[in-house]
Amino acid sequence: MAVEVGVVLGSASDLEKVKPVFEILEQFGIPYDVAVISAHRTPDLVEKYARSVAERGVKVIIAAAGLAAALPGAIAALVDVPVIGLPIGGGPVMGMDALLSITDMPPGVPVAGVGVDSARNAALLAARILAVGDLELRKKLEAYRSKMSSETRDKSKVLREKGLPVWQWEISDWS
Repeated sequence: MAVEVGVVLGSASDLEKVKPVFEILEQFGIPYDVAVISAHRTPDLVEKYARSVAERGVKVIIAAAGLAAALPGAIAALVDVPVIGLPIGGGPVMGMDALLSITDMPPGVPVAGVGVDSARNAALLAARILAVGDLELRKKLEAYRSKMSSETRDKSKVLREKGLPVWQWEISDWS
């Protein structure tokens, strides 16, 4: 099966924060591969990776990077598939520099951005992009959303059990 999502880490030290990406992609049965490539230290590999995307069948790229976070933009400049930038928290401003670098791209080089350390959302965004042309995946995403809704409602019931005054509309909606 062809790889549908390419996951690129700017540093191997980002692995723990990126782990939820792998968990979500595996949960939805989305084939992916992973690479560690630095936009600053290995620009030749950025270009080589980008040039391989089409032949490998990659449809979406998730690029995780911290600090200056040049990786998502460097890749987006070379490919014609969606690139999702995942800013990694750290450094003196706790990932805000990465977030701004990812979301402030020049015209013609779009990069979608998620929140700092929001690996789960990066993977879910990739799944939603793929679901545009995949009815089975769309149904899995609908089931996922439904499960999240049920879990949130169940957690909200705890408020009532603790004797707190709960908004009645919500309680009647659960019946």
